[in-house]
Amino acid sequence: MLREHYPLDKLFEEILGYVPDLSPELVKMDSYLEDEKLYRLIKKDLSLRRPKTLQTGRNSTPVDVILRMLVVKRLYGTSYEETERHVSDSLRLRQFCRVYLNTVSDDTTLIRWANLIQPKTLEKFNQRITQLAIERKVTRGRRLRTDGTVVESNIRPPSDGRLLADCVSRSKSVEGIQTESRRRV
Repeated sequence: MLREHYPLDKLFEEILGYVPDLSPELVKMDSYLEDEKLYRLIKKDLSLRRPKTLQTGRNSTPVDVILRMLVVKRLYGTSYEETERHVSDSLRLRQFCRVYLNTVSDDTTLIRWANLIQPKTLEKFNQRITQLAIERKVTRGRRLRTDGTVVESNIRPPSDGRLLADCVSRSKSVEGIQTESRRRV
């Protein structure tokens, strides 16, 4: 069954009193991710995993946790495995991802859930984030400038035979350099 979130843990709240606050970027992202429209977009895609995902089955990783762990992955540019490790090790990331004192989902589970999110949903998600940023005056969102410079290059598609020939010619040139340096000595 698809869960929405873990229940808040009072012991976890007490422990947080002894660690530093969330970084300003995570506080800002936390406020954006509390938007109901963003949450519903992701929940809709995740609910399509099985025909009765919303009604039956064992309890899943909550939608809120999946969304926030994927945000942490993108924010820090880490792999799924590293994201799992970072969230497991950090009380503040556990707070941000709403995992609390529960077990952090492993990387394969996160990959499986992430693959359910459709490209169209990601487009809508990005549009909603942009809309929120404009509403909160983080950006004006008037223009976007990109650089589409293309430089012609002399590259041929690799083939197995050609790659093998390149390796042989390179090894011969390296051997030639080595024998030349031995002669000098």
